[in-house]
Amino acid sequence: MAAVGILPKPPIPGSLSEPQPVPVPTAAEALTPLIQSTYRTSELHFFVNGRQVTLSNPNPDWVLLDWIRAQDNLKGTKLGCGEGGCGACTVVLQTIERGRQLRHIAVNACLFPLVGVDGKSLITIEGLGTVARPHPLQERVAKMHGSQCGFCTPGIVMSLYALIRNSYKDGKFRLSASDVELRGHLDGNLCRCTGYKPILEAAKTFIVEDLKGDLLVEEPVPSFLSVDDVADNLLQNAANGNGCRASPSGSCGRPGGCCREASTSSNGTSPDRVSSQASTTTQATSVDADKNAILPDSFRTYEPTAELLFPPSLWKYEQLPIFYGDERKIWFKPTTLQQLIELKDAWPSAKIVGGASETQIEVRFKKSEYQVCLYASDIEELSSFTGPETDEEHSALPEISIPGNMPLTKVEELCAALVRKLGARASALEALGKQLRYFAGRQIRNVASLAGNLATASPISDAAPALLAAGSLISIRTKREGSYDVPLSTFFVKYRTTQLPSNGVITHIKIPLPSSGSLEVTKAYKQAKRKDDDIAIVTAGFRVRVDPKGFVQQATFVYGGMAPTTKVAATAQNTVMGKRWADGNTREEAVTALLKDFDLPYSVPGGMAQYRKALSLSLFFRFWHESIIELNLSEAKYNTVQEIHRGISTGTRDHLGDSGTKVVGKEIPHLSALKHCTGEAEYVDDMPQQRNELHCALVLSTKAHAKILAVDWSIALEMPGVVGYIDKDSIPRGSNDWGPIRTDEPLFAVDEVRSHGQTIGVVYAETALQAQTAAAKVRVTYETLPAILSIEQAIKAQSYFEHGKQLKKGAAIDGPLDGIFAKCDHIFEGTTKLGGQEHFYLETNAALAIPHVEDGSMEVYASSQNLMENQIFVAQVLGVPMSRVNMRVRRLGGAYGGKESRSTPIACLVAIAAKKERRPMRMMLNRDEDIATSGQRHPMQCKWKIGTDANGIIQCLEADVYNNAGYSMDMSGAVMDRACTHLDNCYNIPHAWIRGFVCKTNTVSNTAFRGFGGPQAMYFTESFMSAIAERLNIDIDELRIRNLYKQGDLTPFLQPIDVDFHIPTMLEQLGTNTGYEKRKKEIQLFNSKNRYKKRGICKIPTKFGLSFATALHLNQAGAYVRIYEDGSILLHHGGTEMGQGLYTKMCQVAAEELGVGVDQIFNKDSQTDQVANPSPTAASSGSDLNGMAVKNACDQLNERLAPYRKRFGADAPMSVIAHAAYRDRVNLAANGFWKMPRIGYKWGNYKDPLPMYYYFTQGVAITEVELDVLTGDHTVLRTDIMMDVGRSINPSIDYGQIEGAFVQGQGLFTMEESLWTREGELFTRGPGTYKIPGFSDIPQVFNVSMLKHDSSGNAISWKHLRSIQSSKGIGEPPLFLGSTVFFALREAVKAAREMNGVKEPLVLNAPATPEKLRLAIGDDFVKRAAVVPKEGETNFFVRIED
Repeated sequence: MAAVGILPKPPIPGSLSEPQPVPVPTAAEALTPLIQSTYRTSELHFFVNGRQVTLSNPNPDWVLLDWIRAQDNLKGTKLGCGEGGCGACTVVLQTIERGRQLRHIAVNACLFPLVGVDGKSLITIEGLGTVARPHPLQERVAKMHGSQCGFCTPGIVMSLYALIRNSYKDGKFRLSASDVELRGHLDGNLCRCTGYKPILEAAKTFIVEDLKGDLLVEEPVPSFLSVDDVADNLLQNAANGNGCRASPSGSCGRPGGCCREASTSSNGTSPDRVSSQASTTTQATSVDADKNAILPDSFRTYEPTAELLFPPSLWKYEQLPIFYGDERKIWFKPTTLQQLIELKDAWPSAKIVGGASETQIEVRFKKSEYQVCLYASDIEELSSFTGPETDEEHSALPEISIPGNMPLTKVEELCAALVRKLGARASALEALGKQLRYFAGRQIRNVASLAGNLATASPISDAAPALLAAGSLISIRTKREGSYDVPLSTFFVKYRTTQLPSNGVITHIKIPLPSSGSLEVTKAYKQAKRKDDDIAIVTAGFRVRVDPKGFVQQATFVYGGMAPTTKVAATAQNTVMGKRWADGNTREEAVTALLKDFDLPYSVPGGMAQYRKALSLSLFFRFWHESIIELNLSEAKYNTVQEIHRGISTGTRDHLGDSGTKVVGKEIPHLSALKHCTGEAEYVDDMPQQRNELHCALVLSTKAHAKILAVDWSIALEMPGVVGYIDKDSIPRGSNDWGPIRTDEPLFAVDEVRSHGQTIGVVYAETALQAQTAAAKVRVTYETLPAILSIEQAIKAQSYFEHGKQLKKGAAIDGPLDGIFAKCDHIFEGTTKLGGQEHFYLETNAALAIPHVEDGSMEVYASSQNLMENQIFVAQVLGVPMSRVNMRVRRLGGAYGGKESRSTPIACLVAIAAKKERRPMRMMLNRDEDIATSGQRHPMQCKWKIGTDANGIIQCLEADVYNNAGYSMDMSGAVMDRACTHLDNCYNIPHAWIRGFVCKTNTVSNTAFRGFGGPQAMYFTESFMSAIAERLNIDIDELRIRNLYKQGDLTPFLQPIDVDFHIPTMLEQLGTNTGYEKRKKEIQLFNSKNRYKKRGICKIPTKFGLSFATALHLNQAGAYVRIYEDGSILLHHGGTEMGQGLYTKMCQVAAEELGVGVDQIFNKDSQTDQVANPSPTAASSGSDLNGMAVKNACDQLNERLAPYRKRFGADAPMSVIAHAAYRDRVNLAANGFWKMPRIGYKWGNYKDPLPMYYYFTQGVAITEVELDVLTGDHTVLRTDIMMDVGRSINPSIDYGQIEGAFVQGQGLFTMEESLWTREGELFTRGPGTYKIPGFSDIPQVFNVSMLKHDSSGNAISWKHLRSIQSSKGIGEPPLFLGSTVFFALREAVKAAREMNGVKEPLVLNAPATPEKLRLAIGDDFVKRAAVVPKEGETNFFVRIED
């Protein structure tokens, strides 16, 4: 324990308030007496993975993740977003709760205050197991293909681990399928690679096989939580203090390992037990439905006694008041409410911190500075609930008083327990619990509180409307006034302002309960872009009480998201008072009144004015219907008025049979999967700290277009730890420009910025936090210039990059298509738009430069798909030949095209700084920096004109395609090229003229993204196909069949369709296997009977071209294979591993060719000094190019080793053969090389062009959805995919690519919406505002198959492909099939419009967000909610695809 005399001193700011006549005490003067009397230590004591740690006066700026990642052996916990939205940083805290209960809490280490770990046991991913001895859960996830890039995997494993450890009850693991999937235990974790399905499968089979637990079926409990024995546990106050401090249930928390339990616990497992495929047939796992599922031969036996024991010393740990910090910032950890009150009284501006879910975001992203912070989460008086025990006491309860700082997870449990005890009287608690279930992610709910939620006064609070509707009170306590209550209805004063005094503490939230027999119902609703872990668009809480005759006695209607504060709909409330509640006229009068209460302007902050108004009506309408049923005032008129509830997911994979090969074709798990799951996989920022290393941080433009008048670095350079900076003057002007195709983008802005987020300079310091803090202090003076943001603005201004490429086919080759259009029976015209998409790889861009002063060379580790481009421009800025720069990367934490070019400037910047200082330099971007600078999928727009005959058969197409390139060209021209070549999708267009325009705007420079323009183009195709079908009243599936390519037809780029075109076969097989036509009829029947729920289904094909197209020089690859004397083999190739399993596949190829096992092949990291001039790993060609190069090298080696195989026998081990060859001085190293044949298309050659693409990967998907007509919310009921992947090198990896690409495509076309402010700043810069699909968004039934035979049952051969092992590239092609969700939703919207009598043609642009879907329905509520902009009034946000 530190002595008082050496404790840090409180900060003494220059001025903390306005000048006063009487001198105001400084923080030091105000707080020092309390410090001296109460806070006698600055040490934190805790355990990490069973190891005791003592921290003395730690860095006050650190959160838990900062400390974890500062440890050399704890790099498995990742920084993914810094705002608690992705789960990559998840760790588990073991804590003791009231009643000696041990609880495992998953938390976001990126937010959790470091001080909060005091007295707790911290478990990180390293504490579970290692590759040599993994925890069985880690092994399950790895071997069942639940990891691809692996960056998110440790966090997901830790969330599952917390769930499992907490499920141990009465000597057995008790988990339901709902617990795993539907109760929100994984809603705080995101994965961008896998599509989630294999992770869920691994978790479910682990429960049944390893834990010998019960994967229970759904129980009839309140919809927001499974409670099991929560009531008993929650209200248990007795403590058992004997022996090992076991809990009342008899366990100290170590499953099967408590010393008081018998050695053979009920969940014990035999050491010799191995898993079998037969034992996985359990309800709710996809394995039971998939009889062909291929599981590993065995899994490690789960031994409960091997789990980490809760440190015995912590059972008796005495919580002491703690104080630590420095002259800038200090932390207090009071242990009692009185201590907290005294601190707030002494220094009212001190910030009370619980889970820091709001505070840390303000600090990191809003640059808020809190000098004095008070950690309150360990104060028992603010978090412990003591309730009644008998039924009589429950019946007499007038109110429920919830402790202000009780974690929201426990509030959920409390609500569920009380609902079971109190029944209808607890409808307000059920409403609150339902809202909390969908509040943020599980990790946030584990630490956040109602007091914190209400004190922030968010206008879109999930809890406030429910609490206010219930008539809740806020209990506040101050030192001078003591405790008093404030009605929540008067608590919110204005935006982000409350009645809470600066020296006050919220101690309780009191929720009144109606008396027994009262006819009262309280309900709450929330609508967001994504169901799980999303901020609300509109929230609502409603309460109504009627007399025995059904007349309204009390009514409270409360909304969030409709005003600067949570707001009561006073007009609507007054309108219904005294009226018969079940009368439809009462409802209609209330709806009319709501329009008066919430008359939002078109430019309302947050946008979506019409949608928000429509939601206010729809949510009330839903409440009205549900309440009259619950109050028995009327029978249900519409049984579909309830919200959509998701079911448990299932699915199948049609695992292939014997491939006929030894290694290739086998379903080998990703070779790094176990490393991912144990945290041992090393990414760039995990690399050990280099001696003398510095950290870099970017200084970015805050204007979209402006002149730079001045840059002031002085304040930044005076900051602690800052060493220096670099900017435009740090390199020769001729070296400042870079670009993947045209060198038109400056590394540093020179005189002018052309985009918000453009790099102006870099600050470097001793630590990353110091560098980031200093970078924020750089002052840039601008002169603002006009900015172009959207495509339409660019078209109007004729702002384009030089491009000029076009495709012509048929009559278009000779001139305009006017004559062909004149012969058409029908002509259709339209404009279709599609927004962009963030890559959202979990690992942001990172680089580490290590200079070698002796020879001017440099080694640069970069999270890059394109090492050669990095090498070119790093050499350029260093002024050295490329041979002096070695670019390296072991693995990427996801990329999807986003690290093909946008990683280059990061590598260059650290290299420039490293050269200047002669010291290693490291930089890893924050999530918001990465999104603001790295670009996204191109927003696109297509203006099309198409002619057909009387039967809808396409005759001609004329199209102008526009993409929003941003402020530099990057790869926008190449993206446009691929878009133009995929505008046909799978349909023959005899006459076509397709023109591409690359728009130059003042937004972030957009770049490659999985599909590279192809998905956008095929979306345009299917949109005009829908327009044709609807206008001609032709079944859309029939229209597609009529227009499909036939063998011998030519594409718009004049490439023949050959024998490899399998779309007709897959359409037929998938349609038959899934009962498609029958389901279409069933959906028609469903829609005719349901007014407020509609279903839709669609079947769509895709054809994706494989090669780097006209970038002919990129269609090559090299490899280097070395056989050592002991028979081990070292493999290098030009590809990079980013989760797609390239290294695994290349090892399989090498093993197959050399006749050895995969374990004999070591694929070392990719580096340019081993394979020169590597092409980028992109265009789905990684396996094709590098695989053939590896094969070429192996062929050379096999030729040299042939005599020795003949001498020793074909089955002789490589160690024998290699040893003999070495002794004979045979070269055991070979450079392989391959260039893709056949291709060579040149733009403008309409006479005898060579093929553009080497082959086409094809697929078909069928998706069925259900749409909530009242809100625009939806769920995907089922998806079936069939892909033609040729002869798969590794089917399991390919299945993962298909599922992951589909879900990524689902996000593109439905929920992932990018928005800009009017000033040109990207608004959606992190998981808080930008939503990718989560665990609960994937299809509820998700089936994937691969084409094997034709419709006659004959096996298909792909030998004609001349690709590696006759396989096909699979990374990008399935992504477009995610559009089947969009087009199925379009069908559901059509059904709703038809029922509402809407006759106008449907125009629906992607992404089909709930807003767009709801407004497209066009019903009476939408019309009544219409918002007419005033003259000059604009929407709050800008969509740059417009």
